[in-house]
Amino acid sequence: MSMIPPARTGEPDNVANPELDTSSDASVDVSNVLEKSQVMEVLDKLDQELVGLQSVKTRIREVAALLMVDRMRQSLGLMARPPSLHMSFTGPPGTGKTTVAMRMATILHRLGYVRKGHLVAVTRDDLVGQYIGHTAPKTKEVLKRAMGGVLFIDEAYYLYRQENERDYGQEAIEILLQVMENQRDDLVVILAGYKDRMETFFQSNPGFSSRIAHHLDFPNYALDELLVIAQLMLAEQMYRLSPEAIQVFEVYLQRRMRMPRFANARSVRNALDRARLRQANRLFARGGRISKTDLMTIEAEDILASRVFSEEMPDGEQQSYSEETYNVPGDPDV
Repeated sequence: MSMIPPARTGEPDNVANPELDTSSDASVDVSNVLEKSQVMEVLDKLDQELVGLQSVKTRIREVAALLMVDRMRQSLGLMARPPSLHMSFTGPPGTGKTTVAMRMATILHRLGYVRKGHLVAVTRDDLVGQYIGHTAPKTKEVLKRAMGGVLFIDEAYYLYRQENERDYGQEAIEILLQVMENQRDDLVVILAGYKDRMETFFQSNPGFSSRIAHHLDFPNYALDELLVIAQLMLAEQMYRLSPEAIQVFEVYLQRRMRMPRFANARSVRNALDRARLRQANRLFARGGRISKTDLMTIEAEDILASRVFSEEMPDGEQQSYSEETYNVPGDPDV
């Protein structure tokens, strides 16, 4: 007997399956369910991939536990109504929303709630057309690709622009709402965006609000978390920061976090990519024999060349981490 029956049996929830053990002393081995679904492997990977975000990870584990218990109840003949799994992910960019959505798709697939477990990530431009008759085909094509998995709509509040009388976003919204209600056993929709804008969007579109069962908020990363993220990113590519570079990069982050368009882990990745470019240019210009350690190490000067350090700094900060201190030529980012 399968411990986790398929999500869709073609029978009403209250129809007994003759293969199920409905005796009062029947039981299910949780460890067996976990082993067969391999859900813990996905949750552990999520812990490894994402720094911090404890509240988000806790909520994902709670959802996974609910789905596993739901399947165990079904295996013992207990009523288990199909849960609503549509979600809202709110928070600034670069906080792991897409990564969590991908892992959620895998969890849903392994527990039999979606057929394929893939993620289709889209924005307004993928759903809304530019002229009459263009939106419906675009939206339906996206939904066709997403069926059996998770549809992730980033910056969902841009779907409909009320200030534009000729906007066709409302048509896309109506199609989405219909599918979210009628085919929720084969598609999970995750709406994402800034928290304040998503709240306004839900107020203007109560149909979406009533269909969203799980709201997860992704906070900005703290400085120490961003430093850990940076070192993990570098380690994946077999790079590392020198002790001096770690100090300088901390100051870089402190300054960058106060600047416009800071995008958490995304901004960290961009900064490290530019540091690698400067490191490569520095080693190429030096010539001669280059050691393995040299090839792996990002030095302080590779960070200090950023334009973040070319702007006015507090006196104490400038004395400690000026370009003159490290004898670095000014080569700001462009």
